[in-house]
Amino acid sequence: MSLRAACCLFVLLIGAGISGTAQTGAGAPSWPTQSAWVALPNFKFGSGETLPVLKLHYLTLGTPHHNAAGHVDNAVLLLHGTGGDAHSLLNPAFSNVLFVPGGILDITKYFLILPDDIGHGQSSKPSDGLHAHFPAYDYDDMVRSQRMMLDDLKIDHLRLILGTSMGCMQTFVWGETYPAFADALAPFACLPVQIAGRNRMMRYMAIRAVKDDPAWMGGEYRTEPVQGLRTANEIVMIMGSSPLQMQKQAPTRQLAEQYVDRFLDHATGTPDANNLIYYFNASRNYDPSPRLEAITAPVLWINSADDFINPPELGIAQKQVKRMPHARFILLPITDETRGHGTHTMAAVWKDHLAQFMRETEPNP
Repeated sequence: MSLRAACCLFVLLIGAGISGTAQTGAGAPSWPTQSAWVALPNFKFGSGETLPVLKLHYLTLGTPHHNAAGHVDNAVLLLHGTGGDAHSLLNPAFSNVLFVPGGILDITKYFLILPDDIGHGQSSKPSDGLHAHFPAYDYDDMVRSQRMMLDDLKIDHLRLILGTSMGCMQTFVWGETYPAFADALAPFACLPVQIAGRNRMMRYMAIRAVKDDPAWMGGEYRTEPVQGLRTANEIVMIMGSSPLQMQKQAPTRQLAEQYVDRFLDHATGTPDANNLIYYFNASRNYDPSPRLEAITAPVLWINSADDFINPPELGIAQKQVKRMPHARFILLPITDETRGHGTHTMAAVWKDHLAQFMRETEPNP
């Protein structure tokens, strides 16, 4: 996993270009994204708190197609991971495999929608000014706001929801909350159970690291609590790492220590401390397991065997997949191409599975 991948929390990110166009790497074409916002007045969170206006930012690619009844029939919702944003899945490892002409999500065929979730990117978040007084959002709030965004876009059905990491968990929430809204669901790199065990421990340690830094000052810090963020970023680096790739990149003690130093130098002071606390804690009440039978849409669920966050030895996926009537679980073996948790963005590794799934779930004309 790259340094940028680790510091941006489980997702391989790229920088945003000028005028809403994402730069997809040296020599690669830029994606002609359209940038937009929806303002949701008096948005009430599951916690009971209300925000006078919740701003949700999103990017789109492609053009909506309307069927004979006037409904959009080619919309695809792409959901990013914790700490990411709408640009996360414009990463070349993802977009240059899927969005290109003839690709599985060819933008001349599909209308792609990539939101900044609550607390992320250019959407409303603690660092906008409310700091630690921002409403305590969760994944249910995120999914409900996404649905309201789609209502604003006059989209009442989706061809596909594909989510990575946090977006993977949101995909399961979508499947339970709005069972008939999408033709197909593709959750990558997560489990549909309560965040507990080592997963919650790591998140809790990262939150505590920031809150225990005296510079945090209850969320009203004048400068970022650098030491707390440093510790949180160290935890993040390990959470998203691939043992095989790290061993290849740092085969000696000296190289291993240099890797850590470079990573921490790059990550110092980022992300915003309150934003980090909030987006880690957003998973606190996630648990779709009691209602998995309600997910009636076809599901392609993919995890990788070197995922430190969702390790296969837990046996959770193999058990839970049987409860969904039209679900298939694929565990990708460890190879030179997998990247631990970040495999969810490495489309070349799993694209054939997605291509088959899209063929199988093609709506009848």
